[in-house]
Amino acid sequence: ATCSLDRFLMVWKLKTQCRAYRFVGHAEGVTSVEFSPDGQLLATSSQDHTVRLWIPCIHGESSVLKGHTASVRSVSFSHDGCALVSASNDRSIKIWSVCSQHLLFTLFQHTHWVLCAKFSPDGRIIASCSEDKSVKIWDTRNKTCINSFSDYEGFANFVDFNPSGTCIVSAGSNHTVKLWDIRINKLLQHFKVHRAGVNCVSFHPSGNYLITASTDGTLKILDLLEERLIYTLHGHKGPVLSVAFSKGGEKFASGGADAQVLLWKTNFDSFDYKEVLKHNFRRTHIDDPPHLLDIYPRSPHVHDEKLESVEVS
Repeated sequence: ATCSLDRFLMVWKLKTQCRAYRFVGHAEGVTSVEFSPDGQLLATSSQDHTVRLWIPCIHGESSVLKGHTASVRSVSFSHDGCALVSASNDRSIKIWSVCSQHLLFTLFQHTHWVLCAKFSPDGRIIASCSEDKSVKIWDTRNKTCINSFSDYEGFANFVDFNPSGTCIVSAGSNHTVKLWDIRINKLLQHFKVHRAGVNCVSFHPSGNYLITASTDGTLKILDLLEERLIYTLHGHKGPVLSVAFSKGGEKFASGGADAQVLLWKTNFDSFDYKEVLKHNFRRTHIDDPPHLLDIYPRSPHVHDEKLESVEVS
């Protein structure tokens, strides 16, 4: 499922690679879309201040959830599919009942636009990020903010939980990706691999890999166990706005400001990635050449008897 500033929601059939349904209903650009866990519903958020719930069928019927007073930036289902969380430019986070389709409660504490909000896997916690430069953790039972992480260099565009729910990842306007352990309130990993703001990230279902989408036009795949960048992917012409792994992790999709949606196939599961690098000498991207000081002096000494070949990946 894809959404766009063209106001349409689209559901694509991947097997035949043809467009299946185009749903019309929002009056302005659609900012986010997500399937319910059982695949029976779609939720969208829009600049028209509304959230919609769709049944992905031919007629494209939808019900409208009204409550926000400004553009809604993100919408996301709880993992049991019973609740929705939406984040808006009206500085609020709203939690909705999917069954009764009414507002359950509102969370207010951000002092600027709220860009993203997500449920933890167990549904007890919500993570949100805002242009007020904070990432907040909320307890859904007593409806209070229980923790706040501040980033003084920039603000987070996107936030999400890892599959186990122990960590949150934030994607920053200051080109960074940060991984926090919410049990001990500690910054675990800090990646600065992009040259522009990071707009979206997606965890592989194993929790071992992370894909990032950036305004610099690239997608990057990070190995969280080895704490390193393993792939840089070029395909979009212009900023990459969103990325998402499939449920099984065998594919991922990315959407860009070039009005394109690209579908990618992963090979993490079939190979150890070191093996993958050996098999793919022609990578999709060659990293920038090292600075001269990094490689000088490395030339073999003229008196060395034997020169060994070195394989560089």
